[in-house]
Amino acid sequence: MGIFSERLDIEKFLEGILDVLSDGIYITDAKGKTLAVNRMYEQLTGLKKDELVGKLVTDLRNQGIFDVVLNPEIVSTGHKKSLVQVTKEGRRVILNGCPVFDESGKVAIVVTFVRDITLLSQLQDQILTQQEVIDKYHEVQNRDKMKRQNSTVIFESQEIVQLMNVLNKVAKTDATVLLLGETGVGKDVFSRLLHERSLRHDEPFFKVDCSSIPESLIESELFGYESGAFSGANTKGKLGLFEMADKGTLFLDEIGELPLLMQSKLLRALQDQELIRVGSTKVRKVNVRFIAATNKDLDEEVKNGRFRSDLYYRLRVAVLQIPPLRERQGDILPLASFFFEKYNAKYRKEVTFTKEFCNAFQNYKWPGNVREMDNFVQSLIVTSDREILDVSDLPHYMLRDANNINRSIMKDENQSLDELMSDYEKNLLKNSLEVNGSVAKVARLFKVDRTTIFRKAKKYSLL
Repeated sequence: MGIFSERLDIEKFLEGILDVLSDGIYITDAKGKTLAVNRMYEQLTGLKKDELVGKLVTDLRNQGIFDVVLNPEIVSTGHKKSLVQVTKEGRRVILNGCPVFDESGKVAIVVTFVRDITLLSQLQDQILTQQEVIDKYHEVQNRDKMKRQNSTVIFESQEIVQLMNVLNKVAKTDATVLLLGETGVGKDVFSRLLHERSLRHDEPFFKVDCSSIPESLIESELFGYESGAFSGANTKGKLGLFEMADKGTLFLDEIGELPLLMQSKLLRALQDQELIRVGSTKVRKVNVRFIAATNKDLDEEVKNGRFRSDLYYRLRVAVLQIPPLRERQGDILPLASFFFEKYNAKYRKEVTFTKEFCNAFQNYKWPGNVREMDNFVQSLIVTSDREILDVSDLPHYMLRDANNINRSIMKDENQSLDELMSDYEKNLLKNSLEVNGSVAKVARLFKVDRTTIFRKAKKYSLL
């Protein structure tokens, strides 16, 4: 009787015992009827005991209370089983079902331990998101490293010396910077200098080319989006470049191309350091230093209603006007020498140039600025079969626009054609002999006999 009494006492307190367990408990009989659930199960699933006890788990599944059940398979196999279950409220739990056998060895009861994996799944999503940020950061940093190696600032002109003095002062602050200048003057290079010389130099630097992103995608690229924000969106959502640049610098290149609707949203991010992802209502704080650049006349754009005046004035905190190459001629030859050295090394060549070639470079207007020179020098070195380049290797437009040949040889406007040609020939031979060091090399260069070069050099007293 004593043992029987103890069993009665346990049955009396069974419900209380179940409720003190830290796991959710769901007990069914061999037919799948729900016998008991504990308080933790109710908390984990949001389901109440009253709507479960006495009902078959298969009926509850068919009613959509939850999507899968363990009981039938465990009863038929007599083995433990685990799976993930989703309740009608969208809560995800993991089920670990264990059979309890009767005296004959048949499954009499199935006890299922229930644990919440919603928080675990959220944590996993956060880890995946953070990994995405890390991967994107490393990708951008590696790309930036290559760009920095190829984006050395070469200057000797007083104009750029003065600009660099201002840049160094502005870089040490968190002020928004607006870079103005023609296409190809090097706004990208100066934006990276601003970041590298700032207190954020160890944080990420991201560049956004506002002219290259389709209008329909600009908002999601900048601000990111939530899961299911639009058709084709990543099921886990996506961070935007604003959040990726948190604590670092975001460079908005060609900001004059930004649509008006996006300009208003950008203004809030600039002023309040806040953003809202596409498909969300949650305000997110960021800590970003903004640099913007454009080759457009924003004053004119504002007057014509193509650029918001409030955004324009918000950007004009620190303005750096980068002069075109034609207005800083002191940088032309240093840049040319740098690009020749760079591409000679890259293509394993030893191409040089004459003084007349230098004069042509110096007097050309360079409408495409530094970018044009970079590409032009690369093209010259790749295509040239000669070791020494002269004005004859330059395209006609460079000579025509600047009238370089006449400028380099004309000393007196009253000189005759014969005198002009003689001066030019003398200067050409003199420079070629100085560069090459021998009559034989100059003869090979100009594809004539050595005697011709020797005779002309004697004529002009060059030997």
